[in-house]
Amino acid sequence: MHFLIDAHLRPRLALVLRRAGHDADHVFDLGLLTASDIEIWRHAEKAGAAILTKDADFAAMRIHAASGPAVVWVRLGNVANVELERVLKVALSEILSAIEAEEGVIEIG
Repeated sequence: MHFLIDAHLRPRLALVLRRAGHDADHVFDLGLLTASDIEIWRHAEKAGAAILTKDADFAAMRIHAASGPAVVWVRLGNVANVELERVLKVALSEILSAIEAEEGVIEIG
């Protein structure tokens, strides 16, 4: 699976996902740190990536779109990075199953 990590999350999550055997890019690494949500959405579509985000706007976009990238919506408040990484690792198999089942929005947290 390919993930595109939004600006509200740390770039380190890309490393966590890569270590789990997935492709992952952070918007910072792609020069998209200041890109609009629609630009990030379009990039994810072209790359075949799921968007990993804390931004409710992406979830709303996906709910109202007939198609588009899967959105993994992190619904945790302010937590330590270690805790966020732990939650992501624990939820990863469920996330992948939901994406495979073509769910548009997958909430974790």
